[in-house]
Amino acid sequence: MKTVSDYFGSLVFDDRIMKSKLSADVYRSLKKTIDEGASLKNDVANAVASAMKEWAIEHGATHFTHWFQPLTGITAEKHDSFISPAPDGGVIMEFSGKELIKGEPDASSFPSGGLRATFEARGYTAWDPTSYAFIKDKTLCIPTAFCSYGGEALDKKTPLLRSMEALNKQALRILKLFGRDDVKCVRTSVGPEQEYFLVDKEMYEKRKDLMFCGRTLFGAKPPKGQEMDDHYFGVIKPRVAEYMADLNEELWKLGILAKTEHNEVAPAQHELAPIYATTNIATDHNQITMEIMQKVASKHGLVCLLHEKPFAGVNGSGKHNNWSMATDKGDNLLTPGETPYENAQFLLFLCAVIKAVDDYQDLLRLSVATAGNDHRLGANEAPPAVISMFLGDELTAVLKAIENDTPYSNHEKTVMKLGVHVLPKFTRDTTDRNRTSPFAFTGNKFEFRMLGSSNSIACANIMLNAAVAESLKVYADRLENVEDFETALHDMIKKTIKDHKRIIFNGNGYDDAWIKEATEKRGLLNLKTTPDALPTILEKKNVDMLTSHKIFSKAEIQSRYEITLDNYSKQVNIEAETMVDMARKEILPAIESYAKDISKTLIAKTKVLPELPGKYEKNLISKLSAYADGIDSATSELESAIIEFKAIEDVTEAANFIRDVILQKMAELRVVCDEAEAVTSEKYWPFPTYDKLLFGVR
Repeated sequence: MKTVSDYFGSLVFDDRIMKSKLSADVYRSLKKTIDEGASLKNDVANAVASAMKEWAIEHGATHFTHWFQPLTGITAEKHDSFISPAPDGGVIMEFSGKELIKGEPDASSFPSGGLRATFEARGYTAWDPTSYAFIKDKTLCIPTAFCSYGGEALDKKTPLLRSMEALNKQALRILKLFGRDDVKCVRTSVGPEQEYFLVDKEMYEKRKDLMFCGRTLFGAKPPKGQEMDDHYFGVIKPRVAEYMADLNEELWKLGILAKTEHNEVAPAQHELAPIYATTNIATDHNQITMEIMQKVASKHGLVCLLHEKPFAGVNGSGKHNNWSMATDKGDNLLTPGETPYENAQFLLFLCAVIKAVDDYQDLLRLSVATAGNDHRLGANEAPPAVISMFLGDELTAVLKAIENDTPYSNHEKTVMKLGVHVLPKFTRDTTDRNRTSPFAFTGNKFEFRMLGSSNSIACANIMLNAAVAESLKVYADRLENVEDFETALHDMIKKTIKDHKRIIFNGNGYDDAWIKEATEKRGLLNLKTTPDALPTILEKKNVDMLTSHKIFSKAEIQSRYEITLDNYSKQVNIEAETMVDMARKEILPAIESYAKDISKTLIAKTKVLPELPGKYEKNLISKLSAYADGIDSATSELESAIIEFKAIEDVTEAANFIRDVILQKMAELRVVCDEAEAVTSEKYWPFPTYDKLLFGVR
């Protein structure tokens, strides 16, 4: 029987394979490209391509593809076989260095936000050697960047790589000030926790809203939800356990470090968390993970829902982005050490993050803005739309002492004694965890908890890397030429604390009083929806910062603004159209059918026993009739709003109309439909209800 270590990474062209398949010279040259960003030589590319092809064919692959991440939010691939015609009428298997490093897909149908005209079809994919190639469905997948004929980034990988380079450049400047000339590279790393729902496939296929929108647009509250807290960390049901086992195996074959799995708070909700990886690789792995989660679910007669809010009334799903910085020597720059007050290097990097989050809270907010996530943020199940930071008692006390130039009394480690002799004693962490904070320090990393479960993690990490790079640049510019480094360093840390302490909040982020304090007293932003958040990317300070670090050009920023708002409007419009379709073709006929049968029952009873009042039937018929009229009226209003929306050409105006009108009309229609469901016999209701969806998987 094979163990996990036997097959882990078996479908990945990783360092182990490269060492065995490449010559020593080619391997060293390729590693220099990967580790130091050195240019890739043609002869090295050819040698790598040949080795990749041989390895892929050995594992049953017949095709290759440049696997990339366009601005659709999902991945894309165009498959080409390895075959080339041979003179004798047969075929030979070929794959050149040119095919490895560059592809030329038809890019005309991918969103560009005005970066090019529809007739300008050419685009380029360029091999990213920092992310390992892998085999999926008998196809060699080569991670690539994607750009237009004019060189503009049309994907999420390119600006992510740029942001990583920007942070690396500025972090190295800071480390040199501390005498760390031995450090050659600083990389950010991420461990994204992925939440998801599992529902029965047969039930899923009976609901148009789940199939078209990924979430339920109708659904009355079931008798039981999550109020008992009995699903969280509960025993995993056999069918789900089998799914998780198969999922782990498929992910492990692809070198994805799936580590933790458990039931989440809501019924039918679960979580998978990986071990940390470099941000670029972690982003690739998370995209693959979401795809594999859905494929494996289908094999088990299940559907994996990645929408942020698939069910009303229970918690939605997020994707906690655990982010840190580390050197190529293995030093985590966000580790406080035993005496953080005396750890000047740590304090400087900590302050850089504090300054970044405060200065660019709008960019962090918009990086997680989607139609789905708008339903989740601020709903007392996820962080509010207001950005704040949790540091915990010890670090907050350290910063306060520095700000006030007062002595800091080191917190003693507390030994936990649980009152039972056989139980072990252990040292308590110096700070508690805060699950209500959007951006929480958790020991040696920050947990950015606002990301939606279906989001690519690239967007959030682009903005986070960029903002921290800017803070580090400001610090390096100030400190590089000072005469008294220690005094200047102390003064700058102190100034940062004074200037940006408003962003630090260790309390309950779900409390309405905090939102009021944050916005009215502290002046923090409360960008509640996607149309509220997205325009801030066009503000001068944000454009200047992003372009100065060469993460985006002005044209690329404008394009992303338009694409994201357009996606928001299209998604909600699909939901609105689906609601109309379900109301007209399914819900109203079901109510009418039930009312008709109740009327027949009333007539029959009256004929047999005319003296009986038939009060129950009459009241029910009256209710059903009123609900039918209400649904018809609300549906007509939504239809009219959709027509009005479709006449709007400006992307900003359209998104605002969605926010202000369409979503309100959708909510009104849902209310009356859900009330009607509550009084309609179950056998008449046209699709599976919440109780079956949430508790149907055993």
